[in-house]
Amino acid sequence: QVQLVESGGGLVQAGGSLRLSCAASGLTFSTYVIAWFRQAPGKEREFVAAISRSSDSTFHADSVMGRFTISRDNAKNTVYLQMNSLKPEDTAVYYCAADPSSTISPGSHYSSVYDYWGQGTQVTVSS
Repeated sequence: QVQLVESGGGLVQAGGSLRLSCAASGLTFSTYVIAWFRQAPGKEREFVAAISRSSDSTFHADSVMGRFTISRDNAKNTVYLQMNSLKPEDTAVYYCAADPSSTISPGSHYSSVYDYWGQGTQVTVSS
């Protein structure tokens, strides 16, 4: 049974930082592209970042470029999202997702390519 479990969310003031984690089990973690998405109330799910299987390639949305960094540790079956300079508009539920594709592509920002999803972790940024 595949499980993706996010953690690290919480309440933070604007300008602050958080690090999200996504722990995976039940799959060969190193063979999956992993991504982070987010969904704010009343809005569609939005791509945040993706990382290739061996960490040699990453892809960040323009809205988080330079503030957020995705990374992974295949030995720990875990992906991270370091979020700095947080803004109130970053408030959302953050989800990690796994895609069995061999590499990141322009299609990696579409939620439909991901086979497995976590339950999400809430991030709230106060102004």
